[in-house]
Order: sequence, then structure tokens, then C-alpha cells
Amino acid sequence: MVMMSGGVDSSVAAATLRDEGHDVTGVTLKLWGGESDSGCCSAADVEDARRVAAQLGIPHYVFNFTDDFDAHVVAPYVEAYASGETPNPCVECNRTMKFGRVLERAGQLGFEEVATGHHARVVTRPHGAAIARGVDAAKDQSYVLYMLGPSEIARTRLPIGEMTKVEVRERAHALGLRTADKRESMDVCFITHGGRAAFLGNRIGRRPGAIVDTSGAEVGTHDSVSKFTIGQRRGTGVAVGERTYVVDIEPDTATITVGPREALLRDHVRLRDVVFARTPPDEVIVQTRAHGQPFPARLANDNTLLFDTPQSRVAPGQIVVCYDGDVVLGGGIAT
Repeated sequence: MVMMSGGVDSSVAAATLRDEGHDVTGVTLKLWGGESDSGCCSAADVEDARRVAAQLGIPHYVFNFTDDFDAHVVAPYVEAYASGETPNPCVECNRTMKFGRVLERAGQLGFEEVATGHHARVVTRPHGAAIARGVDAAKDQSYVLYMLGPSEIARTRLPIGEMTKVEVRERAHALGLRTADKRESMDVCFITHGGRAAFLGNRIGRRPGAIVDTSGAEVGTHDSVSKFTIGQRRGTGVAVGERTYVVDIEPDTATITVGPREALLRDHVRLRDVVFARTPPDEVIVQTRAHGQPFPARLANDNTLLFDTPQSRVAPGQIVVCYDGDVVLGGGIAT
């Protein structure tokens, strides 16, 4: 079973497995049908996936998981912003939908393995199979697969992890696939571009408040606390003669604190909901954003990561992933 999003990566993943002689069936997930039907969940994407499957001569089906998606991805996303956190809904979609509901459905239907178009690899190590970075560093998506355990990895194929994005598009062109030049979707699939504040405002209301500096002096006001995230520089509406960043969010009072970049620096981050595929070593490589620069850290017994050099504060709710070289060890959610 190949999850086909309607993009070029999953199209080539399906074609690669077909050409290797596997019995391939394409599946597209209908996850969101709300007021912002965009991103990787649009009707146009479903149609692109269906037509690519027809070009490849493989069956194609649509699974409607909209209720589950709303309960396990959208609702937690809204709740996180209401509590002052900055969630990663794509990770939760992978956790609960693609490698949750889809793996469950695949087993029920008799499929042995599930494949996606993620730029990551499944590698064999002495302790078993693991997720590793894709060969295209600029497109690597191992970060968003950190939560996969041995049982999920054993049933997962990532056919394009050994390809660069250029090679993926070249392969799509060689096959004459309609998705060969399709642009990548970069937005959260249930929110239109630039529409986060409006989406959250409709669900939790606009909560105006004060903007203060690190001394507590008021330097401005805002009309919605959900417009901000830790580390944000643009869009604060504050001009104090120097670059300022959002350094804290107080959801109870809707107060936003801004300050210089130095006020963001931290020497540690505490994790919750920690998942590791195996016992990690004390020394790890850490990544705090999907395409952030990795850096070394030490893992303490209380799930705190201690940084060798101070780093910008990780927004509560964001994912922190630990690596051993290119191999994913696991990770958790910043508190």
C-alpha cells in the first residue's frame, strides 16, 4: 500500500515499487474537508493521485479519515495554541494517521507493507531497523518520522530516500507522470496560506493583550495571542530601535514578551512524551526544527537535553529529535 498524496515524491515511490515487481495499490487520504481545503488534502491532489495511479496501472482508493484527523490532529493543534504552545501538526498526522490508522487499515486488508514518499531511509543496524536521513540533505524528512518504533519501521518502505529531489523529478519526467513539475505544498493542509490567526480565532477566539519588553514595560498591544510563536521576529508590530524577538508567551494573560536575540538563548530543553527506538547514548546530535542545523547535546536522566553551546529557545510544543550520526534515535516534545 503506497500513500499517494498527489505529489511527485509519492508518485515516484509508487512507480519505483511497481518497477521492482511489487504488487502495489495506491491510497490517498481524505483528511480535511473544511473551510480551508488546501495543501496536501485538496480535491485536486486526490485527482492527481488517482490519475498517476491510472498511468502506472495500479489500483487506487481513497480513505476518508476526516473524523479521526479532526480529533487527533486539528483539535490538539487548537488546544496547543490556546495553551501558548507551537505544535507540529504534520508530526501528529504521521503519528496518528499515516503510521497509525493507515497501518491499521493496511493490516486489516492484508497488505504486508506500507510505503510513503518521505525523503528518509530505512536502514539496518545491529539493534534492528531504524529511520535514517535521506540522501538529499535539503529535503530530508527523517525529523517528522522520529516517533516510529520497531514494529512500524518493519512494515515501512521509503523508496525515494536514496534519491535527490532532482533525481525524483527526472524519474517522474521519464515516466511521463503528470506530477513531475508539481510544486511542493509547504502549508499546514487545513489552513490556507497566512490564515492561521483567522483559523484559530474562529475556534478559540481572538485574545488581545499587551506586548512587553524583558523588563516588563509595555511596548505595544496585539489583537490575538495565537499570532505569535517563540523566536518570531517579523509581525510583532513593535519598533523599539533594535531587532526584537518573541521570547515568551503567557497564555493566561495573553501577554507577549519581546527582547533581543540574546534573551532567547538557552543551555537546555526539557522533553515530554519521549519516544526512543532504543536506549540512546549520553552524547547525541539534536535537531529542533525540520530543517534546522543539528548540534551536539547530552541527554540527562530526566529527559533534559543539555547543549554544549547555548541555542535559541525551542518553542514549547515543538519537536526535538535525537540522532546518532544520520540515524534517528527518537525524541520528544519541548516543554
